[in-house]
Amino acid sequence: MASSEWEEKIKGLLKSELKRRDVTYQQLADKLSAIGIPETPENIANKISRGKFSAVFLAQCLEVIGCRTLRLEI
Repeated sequence: MASSEWEEKIKGLLKSELKRRDVTYQQLADKLSAIGIPETPENIANKISRGKFSAVFLAQCLEVIGCRTLRLEI
């Protein structure tokens, strides 16, 4: 699988977890700020849109939205 395909899968994974919990980019930015990670909704949208973000950013997002398990279908 090409790198771009992995990026699309991970981007989709994060977007689906946000949607599942009805969390907007503004709410995500607020939650991240609460744990000391300053992000704007625009920065979040750009990172997710590009599909290029670190595993640390993914883990931080999943943590603050309360995602404790992931279902990977790769």
